[in-house]
Amino acid sequence: MKVTSTEFQQNVGRYQDAAQQAPVAITKNGRTHTVLMSAAFFEMVTKGRVARMVEDLDDETVKAIARSQVPDEFARLDEIVKDETP
Repeated sequence: MKVTSTEFQQNVGRYQDAAQQAPVAITKNGRTHTVLMSAAFFEMVTKGRVARMVEDLDDETVKAIARSQVPDEFARLDEIVKDETP
């Protein structure tokens, strides 16, 4: 959903409620300026994006990482990074 900043200011509550279902793009001068999203969505898209020491991860997360596998459909990407050094 996209709304103008004026429309947003006049109906803040309506768009706060709408943002619980999907992000709301707020435009200014015809261009997206701000996006309103639910706290749950924000947490989902930002979780894990902060670098952490392995020692700071909980056991469940470490085990999940150890069990994770790249789906076969993405195996071709290994070829792209095979010569990269960390």
